[in-house]
Order: sequence, then structure tokens, then C-alpha cells
Amino acid sequence: MILLIGVLLLSACSPQAGQNQLNEIKRRGELRVGTLYSSTTYRLLDSAPTGLDYELAKRFADSLGVRLKIVPAFQTQQLFDLLSHGKVDFIAAALAVTPKRLQWLRFTPSYYLVQQKLVYRNGKPRPGSLADIKEPIVVVKGSSHADLLQSLSQQFDGLPWRVEDEGDGEALLREVAEGKIAYTIVDDTLLAQNQRFYPELAEAMTLSPPTPVGWALSRQEDDTLYAALIDFFGQRQQDGTLAKLDEKYFGHVQAFDYVDTHTFLQRVREILPKYRQLFESYAQDLDWRLLAAISYQESHWNEEARSYTGVRGLMMLTLDTAKELGIADRKDPEQSIKGGAAYLRQLIDKVPDSVPKDEKIWFALVAYNMGYGHMLDARRLTKLRGGNPDAWRDVKDSLPLLHEAKWYSKTRYGYARGREARLYVNNIRRYYQSLRMYDATERQQEERRQFRQSWLNIATRSQPEMTDTATDGTAPVTPEPQPVAPPATGQSRDPIPSSS
Repeated sequence: MILLIGVLLLSACSPQAGQNQLNEIKRRGELRVGTLYSSTTYRLLDSAPTGLDYELAKRFADSLGVRLKIVPAFQTQQLFDLLSHGKVDFIAAALAVTPKRLQWLRFTPSYYLVQQKLVYRNGKPRPGSLADIKEPIVVVKGSSHADLLQSLSQQFDGLPWRVEDEGDGEALLREVAEGKIAYTIVDDTLLAQNQRFYPELAEAMTLSPPTPVGWALSRQEDDTLYAALIDFFGQRQQDGTLAKLDEKYFGHVQAFDYVDTHTFLQRVREILPKYRQLFESYAQDLDWRLLAAISYQESHWNEEARSYTGVRGLMMLTLDTAKELGIADRKDPEQSIKGGAAYLRQLIDKVPDSVPKDEKIWFALVAYNMGYGHMLDARRLTKLRGGNPDAWRDVKDSLPLLHEAKWYSKTRYGYARGREARLYVNNIRRYYQSLRMYDATERQQEERRQFRQSWLNIATRSQPEMTDTATDGTAPVTPEPQPVAPPATGQSRDPIPSSS
């Protein structure tokens, strides 16, 4: 993949002036999409690509009948350079739609909103306002956060800040968590994702109103690709794809509990190794980390755990369920994990096939928590309220209604603790996400280091290619140089010139 970036940068050709951009993509048989290597846009997890922007881009490429070629970068400035020189067809990286960017870019319809958050390390003094900031706020070069700080520095004379020309948003969050820098600014979605792995990250204040994000294209006379994207987003809005992806990536991460997350990660290091082999052995077609996340939600990996209702063990099986599964000792870790995995599979198989395959697990977990019949009742209430009983985003909003007499009186199985069931599933999803990140941290950090090094190599090696004239003899369209921050107050560092 690292070599792929170099090949694209060195060999890709810009479309000729006046050429039909959409037809060119179809003739090429390949859609080249620039994105950020980030947990909210695109990343490799378990050796497979994932991310909201990746999934949307894959759907768009499929709708055109072409291959998707992802061109990842670490900074928006790198993406702007790729776009301005025709190395990518558009940028799909959750870019905030700002007045400044609209001067030289055009955007697709927005698919969600973000807010910019000032982030500091938990345990350090929380600034009451920007006037309290004494140490530099470090942000990524070319980002909307740098634009915001440039504007804020005119209101707060002496506000210390600087841009980082080699790091990215997640790297800066890690440096805040480790105490290497005092502050950074990121979008709320990126902060929420990273707090699951770095609970030391804390929000100091919100610095912007909700801002739409969209995919970015160069401004040119040919509208064919832009029109196709407008149509694509309209269809994905109507068929529920945008809402489903928003729920998948962000629906379970907004609420954050420092103590819970810190305790969980501590037990991942200290207790999980004792049971990991058992989770792996009995997971079979399931992800062992999902089983581990369920077990943590149920018992906090305490094999002696027991609730007031009589459920026991690592997977908190009822006596009836244990007997049905042939489990003799619910307190025995191996028997409990074996039984819990088997029971979960049974529930997944019982979920109606009308439910999308990737969402069946959430319905099954509701059944694991409060019974299969109550899960069916939640689906019935969803349909009664005009929602989609096969969509988790709709059903999870119906679960709390099982607490209310006017609603559970309309169901077959009556009252149930639906609020707890919704929280139960959200917690498991968060623990599962944290385990996946924890399991892949070392490999991904090395991956990110190699990507950054490849960009440095390419920037040096490919500069003549980047400035070559287009095939019709005209120079490629280049955006206005991106303004960069002046040296922060009290800093001797020179501002970094734009690479565009």
C-alpha cells in the first residue's frame, strides 16, 4: 500500500481540460479517492479496510461499476496537493465545509456535522477560556482547526499556537494523552473515538458551532462527476444508508465515562490475558474480542460474579440456559465462556433474516440481555411508530419505551428494562472497539510511521512530476496557497510554507 501511494503520485495523469470527468473515470475503470488515514474516515483494522468515508466511497465506486483506489494521507494539506494536481478525483475525508474552502473547492451535500473541541489532558488545570491558555495549542497543518486558530488569534491577542507539519490529528491526541503537548483541537467525532483508547483525553471547551462535512472536488467547468455525487448522496439519504453509517460509527461513542474506560483498559492489561485463550478457543465464527466485551459488560471478568436475579459466572448465564446448554458449573470459566458463545450463536441464528447481517449481533445482544421475546416486542413497537424494525438505529430508540405502560401494554411480553438493554449494547460496542484498537496498536503505529515516511520520500522524489504541465500544455489548476499560522506568541519556530 505504501508503494501504491508513490505510484499514484508519480504516474497519475490529470484529465485534459474540457474532458468529461465521469467518462474518464469509467474509461480508466478506477475511482481514485483521497482520504485521511484516521479512525473516522479510513483505516486498516484486522487487515481489512474500514471507516465511514471508505464505506461510502466503495458504494459510490460500485454504483459506477469501477474499482475503488484509496489514496490515504495523514494531513488535509497533502490531500489538497493531490487534488490540485489531478492525482485523485475527489477528497472523502470528513472535511468541514468552511467559507474559506468554498472559495476554491465545491462540496457534496453534508452527511453529518462536527464541532471543533479544545482537548487537554485529564488531571491538568482546565482552562476557563482561551485567555487562560499559556502553552501552545498544536494543530495539523492545512486543517480547519488551523484556520480557526488564525481567526481566534485576532480576538485573543497573544494566543499561543502552532501548526504541525508531520503529525496528524490522532498523533496529536496521543501526545496530549502522554503529556507531551498541552492542547490540540480536533473534531468531536475523532475525540470520541480516541477517548476509548486514551481516557486521559478531556474536552476543555467547544470552539465552533455544528459544521457540515462533505466530500470535496476541484472547481472546474465539467460538472459530470459532481452531478453524479449529488445524485448518489440523495439516493443514500433516501434509502437510509447515511443514517445507518452514522449510527454504526458514531451512535455508540458519544457518552464517555473516564473512570469506566480507565478501569476497563487496566483490566485488559491485568485480567484479560488469563481468559484470552478461552475466548479465542470458543469464539469459532465469532470475534473473540466481541465475546470478551460481552463478558466484561456482564461480569467485569469476575468468574465469581452473581446478580440478584441469580445469573452467574463470566458470561452470567441463567440456570435454565446453562441446563439447556449442558453447562454443569456456571462459575467455571471455560464452561461459562463455552456456554455463552453457544447461546449467543443461537440468538444470532434466531434473529429474522430481514435484519442486515452486520446488525444481527446487536439484536441478539438485546435478546441476551432481556430475552428474545422482549427484543421482538421492541421491533413491533418500532413498526407501530413508523420506524424500520430491521434497522438497529430505529429499534434501539424504541427500547426505552418498554419501560412505559402506554407502550408495553401494546406488546406481547410486557414490561422490560429497555433503557438498560440499549445501554448494555452500546457499552459492549465501546468495549469491543477498544479491544480491537488495543489488539492492533503496535502494528498500526508502525503502519502509520511507514505511511508518514513514504510521504516524506514522495515529497522529495516526486516534486518535478508534481509541477509538470498537463498534456494539453496548460499548467494544472492549483488552489490558492493555504495560509499557515504565524509563529505562536513566545515561539521562535518559523511558519511552515504551504506545499501547494
